[in-house]
Amino acid sequence: MTKVNFLRKVLFVLFLIFCIQKINAQATPLSKAKPIPGKENWQPAVPNPEQEKIAIDKLAALKKKTGKKPNIVWFLIDDMGFGDPGFNGGGASIGAATPNMDRLAREGLLLTSTYSQPTCTPTRSAILTGRIPARTGLTRPILAGDVLTANPWADEISLPKILSQSGYKTVLTGKWHVGELEGMRPFEVGFDEYYGYYAAEKEITQSFDKRRYPDLVLDPFKLEAYNKMGASKDLVHGKKGGKEELVIATKSTDDIAEADERLEAFSIKKIQEFAKSGEPFFLEHAFMKVHTDNFASKRFEGKSDSKYPYKDAVVEVDAIIGELVAELEKNGLLENTFIFITSDNGPQGDSWPDGGYTPFRGTKGSAWEGGTRVPGVAYWKGMITPGRQSAQLFDLMDLYNTSAFIGGAIDKVPTDRPIDGINQISFLLVDNGLSNRDRVYTWVETQLMSVRLHEYKMYFNITESDDPHLMIDQSTVTKTGLAPWLFNLYVDPKESRVMGHALNAWTASLAAEAKYHAASFVKFPPKKVGLGQ
Repeated sequence: MTKVNFLRKVLFVLFLIFCIQKINAQATPLSKAKPIPGKENWQPAVPNPEQEKIAIDKLAALKKKTGKKPNIVWFLIDDMGFGDPGFNGGGASIGAATPNMDRLAREGLLLTSTYSQPTCTPTRSAILTGRIPARTGLTRPILAGDVLTANPWADEISLPKILSQSGYKTVLTGKWHVGELEGMRPFEVGFDEYYGYYAAEKEITQSFDKRRYPDLVLDPFKLEAYNKMGASKDLVHGKKGGKEELVIATKSTDDIAEADERLEAFSIKKIQEFAKSGEPFFLEHAFMKVHTDNFASKRFEGKSDSKYPYKDAVVEVDAIIGELVAELEKNGLLENTFIFITSDNGPQGDSWPDGGYTPFRGTKGSAWEGGTRVPGVAYWKGMITPGRQSAQLFDLMDLYNTSAFIGGAIDKVPTDRPIDGINQISFLLVDNGLSNRDRVYTWVETQLMSVRLHEYKMYFNITESDDPHLMIDQSTVTKTGLAPWLFNLYVDPKESRVMGHALNAWTASLAAEAKYHAASFVKFPPKKVGLGQ
């Protein structure tokens, strides 16, 4: 590149940033969010100083009472739909009662506008880095046969890493799916200990299930080629600074049917160890279920009213959550433990009926509400007032900043890069608390699809399919036409008809918010790690 051409490009980028700033300045009436002093690369937050003081005082009082830092437990369910749990209208009414999750929702804070990424790997990386996957390069699931050109974790500052530096023991139990190569495994990116499976259920079971995949399992040539790709199928255990060890080799679908039972036993063991040591801990319990292909465990086969394997899996997940919370209480840890229950994305419609339910448009893989709006429950006995419910915005990336603040590690969150999560502790802990977030950006892989600001959601790109279930296998991503598509989710939660110019005047301002967001990608170009579309 000549010096002249380089200079032209620099001038163009500077002009683009200037234009974006000018446009964004005209949009400020829509957004109350402000940059955080000294942390200008972080996502702007809505300042709520009065409720922040109340939350800080509550945390200080708890520490004075217990003499310890709070514990943090995440329950991350795989592919559970917004409408699957009873607290969101599902449960027993659709053939799979969820009494334990329902109780925690009643006794905590039910967040009805909780947002994930469209697929699992992006969400699982986002909650641990506080960063949109388009920044980190972890834009889609890492599949067997993928060849990465760089380790996306090499320069990321993960939540378990900064919590470990603040005196926490950090454990991940269950599904990882964010890289199984050396340098990318949980115990190499910050966790003290890992016990689980690297892949999703289907990636493991399809090489054993001859009834559903006879063309693979019964064809020696294809099966050998598949196995040569080297994807891990087994239950493994690893500790920071140590080597990975095989726990149980997966040899049949029965092994995966019992996977969550084994994972529960490990988490119970760790809870008991933490209770004895008195050390604060961060436990991410990531279920294998309810991701397709579901095979009922012996303990739960036929236990749902539906009797379908997916519904039996929902009942199993609910029971395990109840048992793990009971273990926390039994060991005297519950009142000092922040618990969050969610799903990594919307239900996988492509595998229906071995998939979940959402009342919204779209499913996993899309930016539609059905693909990204997920169950969300925050529970903290004695700290979160029972019976609360809020439709204000919470992005799962907010778990990064919020958990760092709870653990006294917010000062360790990097300021030299964009951080898209927001500290939501005051929203969660204060009665009638307001969200510190007023917008959510949704990306599908490397494309910005939509921005939600308050109740308005605007699309610049859309996922389409002739079959409403097939948002992955039979879909296309296309740009909207002459104008972006605008919906008011309070009026039209199913996103059934574009409002646009006929009923709303926010179109230009919302577009300006997206351009403001895009400017951060000019200043901080996204990493490329070899995960193409």
